Amino acid sequence: MVVLSVIGLGAGPAALARATINSEFRPAEAVVVSKSERRLYLIRDGRVFRSYRVSLGLNPSGPKLQEGDFRTPEGHYVIDGRNVHSEYYLALHVSYPNANDQTRARAAHVPAGGAIMIHGLPNTPRKPTSFYLSNDWTNGCIALSNDDMLEVWLLTRPDTPIEIKP
Repeated sequence: MVVLSVIGLGAGPAALARATINSEFRPAEAVVVSKSERRLYLIRDGRVFRSYRVSLGLNPSGPKLQEGDFRTPEGHYVIDGRNVHSEYYLALHVSYPNANDQTRARAAHVPAGGAIMIHGLPNTPRKPTSFYLSNDWTNGCIALSNDDMLEVWLLTRPDTPIEIKP
């Protein structure tokens, strides 16, 4: 479990945005998602130091081909944004589409899509928590339990590389 330093920050999303990791913890150098394993790995010093179960898009097989296909992308990206006011418990923006994704979409004359996030559970759930934790349910994002999402939020920094593997 990650030790948080939130003393004096108050409660709520703004406090989470300012929360820091105890100094004995260093952030991840990379994130790897294995779609086939339904796992997200945090990498430091070339080794996995945390592993989490994830849920993917409703149509998880294969790379994202276009907007609205409910697929989770595959490829090399970076975490390029953080959203504490998401419809989900915290959200890290993934830099999809990259140049390869844009080229593929242009060649097919379709929009590539976007708004791919790593996030927690919906803030206003429509199903039991157990559904979200045991099924692929997103529009193409990578979802974790809220506790796991908090750890990933705190252990990543802007521009952290992320590789999403089949």
